[in-house]
Amino acid sequence: MLLKRLILILAILLCTPMAQAVDVVLSGGVALKSWEKLRGPVAHDNWWANFIRAATVHMDLTRLRRPDAKFTWIVYRPAYITRGKEDGKDYISMIKEQADKRKVKLVLADTSAQVYAAINKAPRGAEKISSFYYFGHSNAHAFMLDYSNAIIGSSKHWMHEKDLATKINPAAFAPDAECHSFGCYTGLSMSKVWYKALGVPLWGNTESTRYQPVGDGRMPSGNGRWVK
Repeated sequence: MLLKRLILILAILLCTPMAQAVDVVLSGGVALKSWEKLRGPVAHDNWWANFIRAATVHMDLTRLRRPDAKFTWIVYRPAYITRGKEDGKDYISMIKEQADKRKVKLVLADTSAQVYAAINKAPRGAEKISSFYYFGHSNAHAFMLDYSNAIIGSSKHWMHEKDLATKINPAAFAPDAECHSFGCYTGLSMSKVWYKALGVPLWGNTESTRYQPVGDGRMPSGNGRWVK
């Protein structure tokens, strides 16, 4: 009798599809260089590729641990078009080259609604989002997908903490998903709201985030404490 039960349980396990992992990376937009110069001593978003390079560093480091890691890379496109025109370069093509090089799925989003949709659609079938990483501008309450690009010193498209519960499907995330924000001040509020809305922790920094390390192939660092 016991043997029959064990055989039945084994058969059920073999017929049940295992949840596969997908890693989601979101790169926010860069500021216009001409507008950043006008901000004087608080100007800091100078290199066009801060949030792009941070994403590729993260993906490369992850692949060292998990060579089969499957990525969906979401990039806020409009900021890289306008900054590209300012610099006289085709940054969108450069971003596509980086995605092709790493064989990752690239989603170019033009609005926050498209970003929400891309996150929800990232897992297919039995897949679950096993990690979520955000690289970009933020404040205590929102990911600012663009900042000082469409409007100097301000944001036109954002993901606010009050919208998380209604616009992101918590079922898309694995129960043990690792979520990290490398924006500024996320740890002051948005991290707590993220957990309440989606059921998984979001690590964020209590102060500003520094992107200088990405030029050396390292992850961004925070000036404050990392909390969730």
